[in-house]
Amino acid sequence: MYVLDSRYWKVGFFTALTSFVLLIIGVRTVLGHELIINNYLSFAVFGLIVGIVSSLLLFYQLHIAFKMFMVVLVVAFAEMFRSFIFMDNEFSEAIGILSLFIISSFGLAISVIVQFLIKLLRKN
Repeated sequence: MYVLDSRYWKVGFFTALTSFVLLIIGVRTVLGHELIINNYLSFAVFGLIVGIVSSLLLFYQLHIAFKMFMVVLVVAFAEMFRSFIFMDNEFSEAIGILSLFIISSFGLAISVIVQFLIKLLRKN
């Protein structure tokens, strides 16, 4: 039976809160859009998903996947801010948000695959 440690919750909460705040800063401050309740709700859902995933990676002791996922998440937010700031077309907002979602989801998949490949190589 697994015992849930309080540090997993703390890491997940910090990751969720950071993702939520970065999305608000990106859309409200950088783009200058007025946010409605649906925006806050979707940002909170994304933050919760990212926080839960990071907590679960630590809970199941997938430390390599956790570190890779955190690096990929930083890269995804950097790409979102880059597209918000440097693109001047009307699709820069959609490209920024979609790049965040796509990069973070592919990063999660790749980090879990790498973690299991390393575990398989260590077994043999």
